[in-house]
Amino acid sequence: MSTVLDQQRIEFGQKLVEHGWLIPTLARGVNGLGGAAEAVVTGLQTLSSRIAGEQDYPALNTLRFPPVNSQELLSRTDYVASFPQLLGLISTFSGDSKAHGSLLAAAATGEPWEEQLDPSGFALIPAVCHPLYAHLEGSTVRGECYQLTGDCFRNEPSDDPFRMVAFRMREYVVLGTEEQARGHRDLWLRLSQELLESLGLQITVESANDPFFGRAGRLLASGQREAKLKFEVLTEVFPGHPTAIASGNWHQSHFGENFSITAEDGSVAHSGCFGFGLERIMLALVARHGVEVSAWPSAVRTALDL
Repeated sequence: MSTVLDQQRIEFGQKLVEHGWLIPTLARGVNGLGGAAEAVVTGLQTLSSRIAGEQDYPALNTLRFPPVNSQELLSRTDYVASFPQLLGLISTFSGDSKAHGSLLAAAATGEPWEEQLDPSGFALIPAVCHPLYAHLEGSTVRGECYQLTGDCFRNEPSDDPFRMVAFRMREYVVLGTEEQARGHRDLWLRLSQELLESLGLQITVESANDPFFGRAGRLLASGQREAKLKFEVLTEVFPGHPTAIASGNWHQSHFGENFSITAEDGSVAHSGCFGFGLERIMLALVARHGVEVSAWPSAVRTALDL
């Protein structure tokens, strides 16, 4: 049964499409962006880069990883164990001409031709920072900050425009000592609140947990909240229903252990990550300021170079 909130989300999504902010595709929960939307996303990245460059990191390294990696990465980050409901693997055709004929025949009659594909060994990336840990495997880290932007895949199709299957994250990741990793997360919880409030959004920060799977997952989620490992940056898009548009995580030594990454003091490296949901922030700004960018406050347009 549709709720009032469901209807509000659907109507907002329709408005975004009508005014060219979102471009629907054949897939539920997969949207393209119009010119105004992409301009806002670009402005958000530029603004966050400027703020990151003002911080006292040993180095700020900008890296880019593709949205596809080895299936092995899902296992080594423990994503398969923790979030199987969200992952996505890639299948490809590896047959001969005869097998191709069978595939074409199935497709022509509306049968499930995808059953004739084989696992490729590739997987869609669920978190922008995951390839970074594999890249740093076996290394010693000194608290450098990595600035990453990339596409993420989460298998949760929805009519809610804020819950996309494919979306972009701008992440700031630090690996080093516990103090460096946790301090980085806490720093960006403050910086992000200042940034987003300067754009006219009302922000709250709350302890949160990831959507771990199954009975064991409920225990992990509870432990994550109790240890205050994850915080979400929220804004109220629909009355009475805050929406997460960014988050800060302290992973403790999880990825340091899995990828043999060492801190400068010889301990297993800790990692801290802060991520901006670029499309979510853009949508929150539209909900706050309207669909006509020319009517947005001048300070917001200047900050985002619109």
